[in-house]
Amino acid sequence: MASAAGQAGERALCYRAAPMRTLILSMLVAAAAAAQERDFSKVEVKATKVAGNVYVLTGSGGNIGATVGEDGISIVDDQFAPLAPKIHAALKQLSPQPVRFVINTHWHGDHTGGNAEFADTAAILAHANVRKRMITGGKTSFIEFPPASGKALPVVSFEQGLSLWWNGEEIKAIHPGLGHTDGDSVIFFPKANVVHMGDDFVTYGFPFVDVEHGGSVSGLSVVKLVQSLDVILGQIPADARVIPGHGPVTGVAELRKYRAMLEEAVGAVKKALAGGKTVEQMKQEKILASLEDWNKGFIKADAFIATIAEDLGKK
Repeated sequence: MASAAGQAGERALCYRAAPMRTLILSMLVAAAAAAQERDFSKVEVKATKVAGNVYVLTGSGGNIGATVGEDGISIVDDQFAPLAPKIHAALKQLSPQPVRFVINTHWHGDHTGGNAEFADTAAILAHANVRKRMITGGKTSFIEFPPASGKALPVVSFEQGLSLWWNGEEIKAIHPGLGHTDGDSVIFFPKANVVHMGDDFVTYGFPFVDVEHGGSVSGLSVVKLVQSLDVILGQIPADARVIPGHGPVTGVAELRKYRAMLEEAVGAVKKALAGGKTVEQMKQEKILASLEDWNKGFIKADAFIATIAEDLGKK
């Protein structure tokens, strides 16, 4: 049975969560609108070798992974449709062969927007929930993605994972469970010792974790994200190179620090809720002050506190 203090915290959260969601939504909608108006003609797509025959392509949107070899090119995610010609051009610098496979790490448009532009030569692969979400479209807390159809949709879907035998190695797509979305996949290149984490791991600071139930997006959990990271950390070597969904390539040590940050943040908010604290009191008391090094992205500490509190309040 919940303590009186815990019950008080839950009641306070119910009153505080809705205004906080509105504030966060307003801030993120404004940021998203600015991003949508961006002039993609000014974006430079650059390919950088990570290890072995695996490269990372940066531009605007999620990081693209690419394996290049005798069988041709396979990529992980494809950013936005207007950038497809630049992505093609960057890949041509690596190999004259076409893209034969695209693996989507999740359904958000900054990772799947170019699908249709590659579908003439490439088969698109993704977790089953990616296809479902793309067909219906939906809203995250900061942007609405319209429904997709035809060539933009994955033609091969899976539940737990799959193996793609390509360019002399078994490329593994792993669905670790609920994380950034309910359809996230992590892509492991064992021979090159590289893993592409999608948005289950980002290096810009506190992550965006969608806990809304609007649109076609399932309610997501910071706690589940920690559990998903544990699954992946148990399957990749300690010296693997790690491509995050957003940010520079890093290593497993940094991935472990990210996981520890999430656990500490969840623990701090859980303790405050048990003590009857409201979200506003948590913000005023700066309960995530020990994690200030992570307070550098577009998700600030106050917003992350509210996200975690809302998430925990639903359990």
